[in-house]
Amino acid sequence: MNHSLEYLTIGVYLLFLLVIGHAFSRLNRNLSDYVRGGGQGTWWMVGMSMMMAGTSTNTFVGTAGAVFQAGPTPLVVYAAAIVAGVIMGAFLAAWFRQTRAYTVADIYRERFGPEVEQFSVYVGIVLYPISAAVMLLGLAVFCAAVFGFAMTPTILGIGVVVIAYSTAGGKWAVLATDFFQGLILIPISMLVAWLSWRAVGGWDGFAAHLQVPAIARDFQWVKDAGQFSGERFDARWVAAVFASMLMGSLTLLSAGKFLAVKDGREAKKAAWFTVAIGVINLGVFFVPPMVARFLFEAEVNAMPLRNPAESAYAVIAMKLLPNGLLGVLIVAMFAATMSSMDTGLNGMTGTIVRNLLPPLRRRLGQAEMSPTSEVWTCKVITVLLGLAIITGALVLAARPKLELFDVFLIVSSMIGLPIGLPLFFGVFVRKLPRWSFFFIFGCAMVPPIWSQIDHAVFGNAWHYQDRILWVMVAGTAGMLVSRACWRWSSPAYRAQVEAFFAKMRRPIDYAREIGTDRDSTQLRIMGRVSVVGGLCVSLLFLVPNDAAGRGAVAFVAGFVLLAGVGLLWAARGRQDVEKPETDPS
Repeated sequence: MNHSLEYLTIGVYLLFLLVIGHAFSRLNRNLSDYVRGGGQGTWWMVGMSMMMAGTSTNTFVGTAGAVFQAGPTPLVVYAAAIVAGVIMGAFLAAWFRQTRAYTVADIYRERFGPEVEQFSVYVGIVLYPISAAVMLLGLAVFCAAVFGFAMTPTILGIGVVVIAYSTAGGKWAVLATDFFQGLILIPISMLVAWLSWRAVGGWDGFAAHLQVPAIARDFQWVKDAGQFSGERFDARWVAAVFASMLMGSLTLLSAGKFLAVKDGREAKKAAWFTVAIGVINLGVFFVPPMVARFLFEAEVNAMPLRNPAESAYAVIAMKLLPNGLLGVLIVAMFAATMSSMDTGLNGMTGTIVRNLLPPLRRRLGQAEMSPTSEVWTCKVITVLLGLAIITGALVLAARPKLELFDVFLIVSSMIGLPIGLPLFFGVFVRKLPRWSFFFIFGCAMVPPIWSQIDHAVFGNAWHYQDRILWVMVAGTAGMLVSRACWRWSSPAYRAQVEAFFAKMRRPIDYAREIGTDRDSTQLRIMGRVSVVGGLCVSLLFLVPNDAAGRGAVAFVAGFVLLAGVGLLWAARGRQDVEKPETDPS
């Protein structure tokens, strides 16, 4: 299969990301700029970045494969995200921005103390590079099996580009590239959904396929016990997934999404933006894999993957997209992985420079770094972390049977929710002692640890939902015990907690606390980039297609182009405002 056009599309796209990163590099003057955009991001930039960071290759692969097999049931993940977004938009997003923190580790320190801050830093240093390497490898493996791309160039190409723009532009580059990637992802995914709907014959055809006995049973909203392996998709599975996803989205860790936005009001707008996109995605991402089950089941099952169902979205896209647009879809899949990688890379870098190095330097008797030195240190650490991610992905690719891959998946699934529970209760339960984080975490770790012992010694296999539900029960019990011990907390710690919650609820006076306004720069740069991007996509008109195919190209190109025109229109007559910087932390 000749991939010349796809390679050209990907190459132009990656070049765009590098240009965007360079364009925003001049805005980085200190650590605040580099790790949170100086707290000056607009709601539409931050909102799109949040949407992209929450979208990964798994959206097109794992989730799509689950929908191919089980119909709408896996969409409980999106439902939980929407409910969490509503809560964020109502009040929590504003609270998180009003912490005035640089990093989430800052928030952990103010809420629980420096012990939790340092614990989070070291856990992140260990787990983040491995998780990003696994994510990058997963994309490379999928593209190799489905599209025929070579794995090593895919890993190197994506990894190097993410390092380059993240290093050059910091958080500004992350926000800007995520926004542009979202402008590509939204129209191409909407187009695939529409083409799938049309191919199946609209509502009448869709409903007719749902009447087929085998499909009707598999696609019922809640599955019968034992219908799928591991008791997946039954009522307990749905409850466990919804509860864990909702709680996991409402923890102090999620505060990191809003630290770059201007103030609480803009943070709420960003949250509501993700809710709107989430509602649209319910239809956009579930229609294609279901239609793939209706029309192309044999082709999907023939794909050379360990779980062929995971190719459902790619197969239907290859079947239905006009000439030239497959490369744009591949770009969208790349974007989903890159946006998750760059957000994590920038966040981990900021945590190391802000929360790890200063205590170490104080112990060694060294002076604090200057703003310029902090920015250069961030760049060096970004490169080192990026190289570690690429190296990890290449090692795993060269040794596909390496146990590290499976060990990481087990460890991350076992400790993810237990760590999240004290961070969840830390938002909604004020009266928790200083030691409560580790106590709740320890209680929540008992079920997953026992599940491994039970399986190894007694041969009893725990299902996913069993482990999740027992973790929540144990963690909640730990919280109740901790809450009962609040009365013995020291006056100093009580005052610290009261000050933390008071600050969270105090609106930001942007003019006094930040002062600098860079709305015009964001509008103009992203407007110009989007216009040029839309014109580049319109070059696909040169690829032979029928009228319907040209209409599809026009839709994608027009979406990006009109977004750019709208941003430039909004920038008319606006100028940035530069004021002396203050430290709002």
